[in-house]
Amino acid sequence: MNRLAHETSPYLLQHADNPVDWWPWSAEAFDEARSTGKPVLLSVGYSSCHWCHVMAHESFEDRATADYLNEHFVNIKVDREERPDVDAVYMEAVQAATGQGGWPMTVFLTPDAEPFYFGTYFPPAPRHGMPSFRQVLEGVRQAWDTRRDEVSEVAGKIVRDLAQREIVRQAPQPPGEAELAQALLGLTREYDPQRGGFGGAPKFPPSMVLEFLLRHHARTGAEGALQMAQDTCERMARGGIYDQLGGGFARYSVDRDWVVPHFEKMLYDNALLCRVYAHLWRATGSDLARRVALETADFLVRELRTEQGGFASALDADSDDGSGRHVEGAYYVWTPEQLRALLGDADGELAARYFGVTEEGTFEHGQSVLQLPQEDVLSDAQKIASIKERLLRQRAQRPAPGRDDKVVAAWNGLAVAALAETGAYFGRPDLIEAAVGAADLLVRVHLDDHARLARTSKDGRVGPNAGVLEDYADVAEGFLALASVTGEGVWLDFAGLLLGHVLARFTDPETGALYDTASDAERLIRRPQDPTDNATPSGWTAAAGALLGYAAHTGSEAHRTAAERALGVVKTLGPRVPRFIGWGLAVAEALLDGPKEVAVVGPDLADERTTALHRTALLGTAPGAVVAVGTAGSDEFPLLADRPLVAGAPAAYVCRHFSCDAPTTDPERLRASLNRH
Repeated sequence: MNRLAHETSPYLLQHADNPVDWWPWSAEAFDEARSTGKPVLLSVGYSSCHWCHVMAHESFEDRATADYLNEHFVNIKVDREERPDVDAVYMEAVQAATGQGGWPMTVFLTPDAEPFYFGTYFPPAPRHGMPSFRQVLEGVRQAWDTRRDEVSEVAGKIVRDLAQREIVRQAPQPPGEAELAQALLGLTREYDPQRGGFGGAPKFPPSMVLEFLLRHHARTGAEGALQMAQDTCERMARGGIYDQLGGGFARYSVDRDWVVPHFEKMLYDNALLCRVYAHLWRATGSDLARRVALETADFLVRELRTEQGGFASALDADSDDGSGRHVEGAYYVWTPEQLRALLGDADGELAARYFGVTEEGTFEHGQSVLQLPQEDVLSDAQKIASIKERLLRQRAQRPAPGRDDKVVAAWNGLAVAALAETGAYFGRPDLIEAAVGAADLLVRVHLDDHARLARTSKDGRVGPNAGVLEDYADVAEGFLALASVTGEGVWLDFAGLLLGHVLARFTDPETGALYDTASDAERLIRRPQDPTDNATPSGWTAAAGALLGYAAHTGSEAHRTAAERALGVVKTLGPRVPRFIGWGLAVAEALLDGPKEVAVVGPDLADERTTALHRTALLGTAPGAVVAVGTAGSDEFPLLADRPLVAGAPAAYVCRHFSCDAPTTDPERLRASLNRH
């Protein structure tokens, strides 16, 4: 066992018995490099990364390679999900130097952590124009031993160049109607009308862009925006990227048609998409959207919830194919022969037609990923349900993909928001309870006495790494959603504590720009700062959304001003790269709409009339609207102050920009005020 044996990260623990003498990212590792005069090999990956496992098996488990690494390098292994800050600064260097990036990320550093040579996956033997990993190691070692001054000069120049790179300058104001219309036009140009989604292969679920499109339609009535969202959601839900048996989405599709997924299932994707489909149902009443939202929520609870009540990070793409080999997608794919053997000839043929399982296969080796390729196929619903149940039961007998059990604060915040809202929309109190359980874990384990967040935990034990901006922002977002759903003001209070740190420790007081790490965080070669979405909303725009929601709840001018200043970057980037700042555009929609503030008061929360108004408020499509519910005279939420019953009956108050509609006791009138374009 090496030094990683004491870490909490499942990814690092996977490497604890490598013959490589790994160090975790630490000052001690760089002290070792300085004292021995060796360069540093930095290897960055994550638990569900297929090619990370491949390189580990080919190189890091190989004794000869490990002996060479141990003799000539100080070797540091980083879980990018635990240390997104370390990943971000070196990925920026890799992309600047090579024009591309990815994982595993392989970077060679000086003992002062300055990068001088970069790559991603290296094979054990030369392949497809790539040098072997051993050739790379020997080349780096030779350069370090014979041209160290030159290497140090290159490393210093790279660091200086990174320090001079600036994000695009913020506009002084948030985006307005013109910029959001330009963003919509840009999305229309990149939209794939035949298949849904944007761009070509590989194709990723555009969760944040879909939220923008739904909000834009809700605010303006733009049918084109709704159509793009609706068609994309349907194509994804019918494709192989969606697990037709167990629910939940894979990370992305390797093709343009959503047929063959990269099979790992990530918590963040499924939390974001669960919320998107719930919001699509809220806007349209689509049966498909309802089914997918609930199946995805059930997948989250069934397969990712930990014993402590949080949510695990991911399920691997690979699993044992039954012969002892770990193969990508083995858990999910089928052949016609397997269907007939399990279901009988008649049901096997029906299942093959219904799920698009062919003799040629849609994946590898004649195997197919289940999808729903025929939109108008007439099927016996009861028969299909029976087939799905039998297939799912049989699949459960296969070796399951590995699970990364670490709890990441930000992604759990996304899950809290999704489960709370989905539970409220569809009358599923068990989903709301699951959201409360995860939120409770975040408070108990991840928050310290000063309301500072830890990034991760595992098995109820807090990890060593400080939370970054996305942790504070996404957890605050989850707490705000939970406050609106449960009527418990403590979640609003916790959100306020987290956003206090955002204002004090992550915000540039001069410009209102946001940094991904706190002002008192570990100093890296560059302080990471990125407003664009990746797999999740950027910390920058997620913080803007949470600040805006908190301001609507409390009337805090400081929080609203901070949100407006943060959205200046969306005014600049939204019209130019709308696919990559979708959450910022969604927050801008909320700002333009108010956002609306809804207070529901009743004699008690169990009163059916109060419950009806509360549910109507939650189902309102007004972008970013906040909801407070409580008894008349309650101080649970600021929005409840001075909100009396109307003639003794429960009432709802809708306000926007310091102006309020007349209170109503009628759910239909409330619905009309929250759903008008």
